[in-house]
Amino acid sequence: MRHQRILIIGCSGSGKSYFSRELHKVTQLPLVHLDQLYWKKGWEKRGKALFLKDLQSHLQQSSWIIDGNFDSTLPLRMQYADLVICLDVPRIQGL
Repeated sequence: MRHQRILIIGCSGSGKSYFSRELHKVTQLPLVHLDQLYWKKGWEKRGKALFLKDLQSHLQQSSWIIDGNFDSTLPLRMQYADLVICLDVPRIQGL
């Protein structure tokens, strides 16, 4: 059985976005970047309530790749994921 809900986490600069895009190319699963849900253009916050509403909508879909941190939502995202990939890259390498 192929994984349908894949969560990608790791520190800033670890390659989450790059890895998730490459995984999306191979699997064709819908790709969601948490930064795009949280921020408007110009790095303006969209607001936590709207962010959580949009995240919940994506989580309820049958398949996805979600990348990003946002630690406050990690327990929620892990409830839905059937695979969690943690990119464990030394912080200095991510800089």
